[in-house]
Amino acid sequence: MEELAILATWREPLIVAAQVFLILVLAWLAQRVVTRGITRLGQRYSLLPVEVLMPLRGLLRWLIMGSAGMLVLERLGVSAEVLWTAVTGFTAVAAVAFFAIWSVLSNMFCAVLIFSMGPFRLGDVVEVVDSADKPGVKGRVIAINLFYTTLEDHSEGVSGAVVQIPNSLFFQRSVRRWR
Repeated sequence: MEELAILATWREPLIVAAQVFLILVLAWLAQRVVTRGITRLGQRYSLLPVEVLMPLRGLLRWLIMGSAGMLVLERLGVSAEVLWTAVTGFTAVAAVAFFAIWSVLSNMFCAVLIFSMGPFRLGDVVEVVDSADKPGVKGRVIAINLFYTTLEDHSEGVSGAVVQIPNSLFFQRSVRRWR
C-alpha cells in the first residue's frame, strides 16, 4: 500500500518530465530535418545562394527551439499569455531604447572606424561635401572624440570659428582631404 502512495505522488512529476523530454527530442529532430532539407534543396536546385540559406536555417532553428521552449514552459505551468506579454513588452522597450541611442552608438562606432582606418588625421584639411554643385564644410581637423570631429573653419569670411561635425557624417557624405 505504501508503494502505491509513493508511486501516486511521483506519477505526475514523472509524466511532466517525460513530456518535456519528448518535446525537446522532437524539436531537436525537427530542426535537424528542416535544416538538412533546406541544405539539400539549396545544393540540388540552386534556388538560393549560400548567403541566404545560412540565415534561413538559423532562423528556422531558433523558431523551432523557441516554440519548444514555450511548450516546455507551458507543461511546467507557466501561462503562455504571461510569457507572450513579457516577450512583447521586453521587445517594445528594447526597440524604443535602441532607436533612442542609435545616433549616439552610430557616432561612437564611426569614431572607432576613424581611429582605426584613418581616413584623415589631426592637422589634415577636410571638406564634407553635401552635393557636387555646392561647397560643403571645410576646415583643418583639430580634434577627434567619440561623438564629434572638430574642424577649424576655413570658409571664406570666417576666422577663428570651429565646426563640430558628427562622426557618422563622414561615412554618409563624400569627403575631400588635403594633407
